This record gives sequence, structure tokens and C-alpha cells, in this order.
Amino acid sequence: MATVELTKENFDRTVSENPFVLIDFWAGWCRPCLQFAPVYEKASEAHPDLVFAKVDTEAQQELAGAFQITSIPTLMIVRDQVAIFAQPGALPEAALTDLIGQARALDMDEVRAKIAASQPGAQGPGSQGPGGQDSGSQGTGGQGSGTPDA
Repeated sequence: MATVELTKENFDRTVSENPFVLIDFWAGWCRPCLQFAPVYEKASEAHPDLVFAKVDTEAQQELAGAFQITSIPTLMIVRDQVAIFAQPGALPEAALTDLIGQARALDMDEVRAKIAASQPGAQGPGSQGPGGQDSGSQGTGGQGSGTPDA
């Protein structure tokens, strides 16, 4: 699958409609970004079930600012609308492949439980409803895509 260009207009829709999105924050003047581009493109072809997206930090300064991107390239992985990875630096092909495998293997129910437990007002292990379901009343709005409210 070809990479998708993300903008502030399509970011929320892309992340909410796709369970697994990799995002490369880059700029045309950034030499490491340009070196990482073919590695990223090759990975997108090897994993057609995942969405590989790019954010041009020069054209999308507001979006880059919302994620506090200060170094490029920065790779972010969003699963089920939760950012599970964000790190600057161009990864070699083997490291990117390994990272994708680790991200696929994550138990997202466990990730969400840890996020809920770390929220202010969390009451610990006994705070979930029957069947381990979070009642949703604890204001865990930090689990969204992370874009600023318009």
C-alpha cells in the first residue's frame, strides 16, 4: 500500500477508521528523513494491512506542534486510537520490521487498562466494572488521537 499524506483535516478520520497507523513526521530538507523514506515505503509494501502515513512538518506545522515533534524524522505508531510508540530517528529496515512485530503483539486491552490506571482519579485494580470493563466515567479522554480540539 502506498503511504498516505496526513493533514490536520484528515488526521482524526484516518486514525479513527484504521486500527493500526504508522506515522512518519518528516521534512523535505531533512537528510535523515530522505534516507528513511525508502525503508518506510518498503515496509508499507510488506505490510499492506497497515496504514503507513506521512506528515510533512513544514506544511503541517500545527499537527506537528500538537504532537510536540521537535526532532525529525519521528516515527509514531497509533493502535486503536492510542499512541503506543513515538521516537525520533531514522530506523534501519530490520529495526522497523522488529518494531512493527512488537506493536502487532501488544495486548491493547492491557495497554488501555494501564492508561486508565495512570489517569488522575484512578482507583487501582478494583475500579473497573463487571467483567473488567471500564465504566468510562473516569474521564479518560487522554486515550484519543491526541489532536487538539478544534
